[in-house]
Amino acid sequence: MLLTTAVLIAVTAPAAGVAAASAVDASAQRQAQGGKSVSAVLTEDPPARIGVDSAGGAGGRVHTTVRWTAADGTVRTGRTAVAPGLRAGDRTTAWIDRHGALLRDPATPEGAIAESVAVGTVAASATGLLLIGANKAGVGLLNRRRYAQWEKDWADTDSRWQHRQP
Repeated sequence: MLLTTAVLIAVTAPAAGVAAASAVDASAQRQAQGGKSVSAVLTEDPPARIGVDSAGGAGGRVHTTVRWTAADGTVRTGRTAVAPGLRAGDRTTAWIDRHGALLRDPATPEGAIAESVAVGTVAASATGLLLIGANKAGVGLLNRRRYAQWEKDWADTDSRWQHRQP
């Protein structure tokens, strides 16, 4: 049973990880292909962030309300992530999906890769743990059955010995 579990883990855990990572990557690709950038104006000052990296990386982005003009000419507003340091009235780039809805946190290529790796790792680990748990449960059930059989055999043997004694 241990050998079977080891082979299953060696085959299915990486396969599950790759499948999960591919699904996340495909989802990010669809979002990136369906997304379109628009010029937007901040309608309010973003909230202050304590400990934000001054380089303005993706991890330091803050959420605020922006206004943009849709393809049909209507003015729309919504909340999205912007670089820190911007103020009300400043221009920024916002991303909308193919339906014209604002994407709150558009995926960056680096973020998509990191998310794919993380999801793939978790899926592979969870599959491995699930198989180890199934192995432990199977061993427990087999031992329980074996102990019950031993108990029955001992009872049969004991009854035969008691009949032979004077």
